[in-house]
Amino acid sequence: MPAHPVTTIDLREVAPRERQALILNSFDALSVGQGLVLLNDHDPLPLRYELEDCCPGTLEWSYMTPGPAVWRVRIGKRAAVGAPASAGSCCSGGSCCG
Repeated sequence: MPAHPVTTIDLREVAPRERQALILNSFDALSVGQGLVLLNDHDPLPLRYELEDCCPGTLEWSYMTPGPAVWRVRIGKRAAVGAPASAGSCCSGGSCCG
């Protein structure tokens, strides 16, 4: 099976107020098995917590370059495991989980 192309998003070139929507929309657009790479000037760990909260069980997260000047993180989407999403979560038909 061919590998999925990986999109790279350089957050250093995106206005801070636009980053969250860009990342959530990009993650939402991923199919299971796809991923993207984020480049940032600081550790995007709060984003990981947000995605894990929003989309439990679907996030893959790995540091490719752990700073200190540039942080490169690969995030991917895997099939959800466990209980179905609650009606109030984004995984119940809203954004970020597809």
